[in-house]
Amino acid sequence: MVLLSLVLQGGCAGIPEGATAVTGFELDRYLGQWYEVARLDHRFERGLSNVTATYSMRKDGGVSVLNRGYKVDKGEWQEATGKAYFVGKTDVGQLKVSFFGPFYGGYNIIELDKDAYQYALVAGPDRGYLWILSRSPQLDPTTLSALINKADNLDFPTDQLIYVDHTAPRNSSGQVEK
Repeated sequence: MVLLSLVLQGGCAGIPEGATAVTGFELDRYLGQWYEVARLDHRFERGLSNVTATYSMRKDGGVSVLNRGYKVDKGEWQEATGKAYFVGKTDVGQLKVSFFGPFYGGYNIIELDKDAYQYALVAGPDRGYLWILSRSPQLDPTTLSALINKADNLDFPTDQLIYVDHTAPRNSSGQVEK
């Protein structure tokens, strides 16, 4: 699921060389549901469609993370719950996230629609992890292209991006899954 694999990166909560996390970040505006528009492939999300990440506040000041996606070949929803904390200042979009105990991975917001918080480009600890997130299942082509260009300029393998299907999944009876 989104970010799940970062945890298994040996606790690396860093940021790829040359990339910088956004400043002027406002967590309250970032909370809520995001749709995964595109991602680099990794085994934890392989075969998932309709992927979302929902962020909410924890009582300890951290962020609760709920990742959800539809496993097409199994015909079922999968969820993973984690927690995230700022690495440094709370106005910088650099966090560490954990889904398994003490192991954390980097969650670095390297581009963000600062006016309306409608899209984000998120990198993991290295160039093997990249997500394009949006408040809606699809981004307009101009914005999507700009985010891909930014990632490409930072040497992410954008030619390997997987574009996430957000068509409503249907069960064997043809009914929409919820």
